[in-house]
Amino acid sequence: MADKDQHPLVVAITPLVERLNAELVSPGDARPDDVPLLWDGEPVVAVRLTRKPEGGVHTLLAEVAEEFGRPLRELSRTDKQQAVLRLEERGAFEFRKSAEIVAEALGVTRFTVYNYLNRARDQA
Repeated sequence: MADKDQHPLVVAITPLVERLNAELVSPGDARPDDVPLLWDGEPVVAVRLTRKPEGGVHTLLAEVAEEFGRPLRELSRTDKQQAVLRLEERGAFEFRKSAEIVAEALGVTRFTVYNYLNRARDQA
């Protein structure tokens, strides 16, 4: 893929691919579940998702719960705020209905999740 690294499509999508924790692979190395990206009808690069989108939020929730060493519902308010920040850093809120899923896992309302996110952004 070295000769394709500077292709305008690759340059344009690299930040998104990194945010999704995905990777770019050459079309020749693409697997059936990779997403090929075409330019003028020709494959330029393929995107390989490292996490299955349908399990993404749940996978991230499990990782964060493991880091805290107990179910997210049992965390203190401060720890729940930290958990939300960790989830945001990992892109959890880019999945559909993620705020609702996170709120349910934490045992709080969706409004509370948004408050945690807004408070953290204000402090940054």
